[in-house]
Amino acid sequence: MIAIMFGEILVHLKTKVVAKRSFEKNEHLFHRGDRITALFLVSEGSVNLVRYQEDGSPTVLQRSGDLSILAEASVFSDRYHCDALVTKKANVSIVPIATVRELLEKEPAFARAWARHLSQELQSVRKRAEIASLRTVRARLEAWLTWNEGQLPPKGAWRGLAEELGVAPEALYRELSARRSVYREEGVPPTGQL
Repeated sequence: MIAIMFGEILVHLKTKVVAKRSFEKNEHLFHRGDRITALFLVSEGSVNLVRYQEDGSPTVLQRSGDLSILAEASVFSDRYHCDALVTKKANVSIVPIATVRELLEKEPAFARAWARHLSQELQSVRKRAEIASLRTVRARLEAWLTWNEGQLPPKGAWRGLAEELGVAPEALYRELSARRSVYREEGVPPTGQL
């Protein structure tokens, strides 16, 4: 679904790209307070939008991975309200923000694709908020599995799942281990790839 939404928007933006850049881990694409001049399309890698609290601890507002649009909520703002920090080497295409605004005003097909993308993002944010509101690792994992047709990501991606659930990786591993034990004892078929 992400690739489809990204593709629909990219069809309109690919001829509008003015630069392509690679960013290394821990580099910034922009900082809080910077003037907004561009829209960033992440073709591969990982970039987090981060806002720092008074005590210096970070709050992640968006986790952008392969085939994603970064800070789309900023399209009609003047300045960024957070930092964009690369968490895994990223390849990014850059489109002038004025071009994006013009497309939204003058190209109905782009505006529809943009609206579909924002709707999908809103659903995803609501899902993550609901999962984060649950108290236990078990409840969060159950909710996540419900949203994802009972399928876990591959074992190598479980650390990312823990991050998405807002739990320590060790807590997720313990829950997965406990599930496997219950399945063995009770003969209940496993959900996902346990």
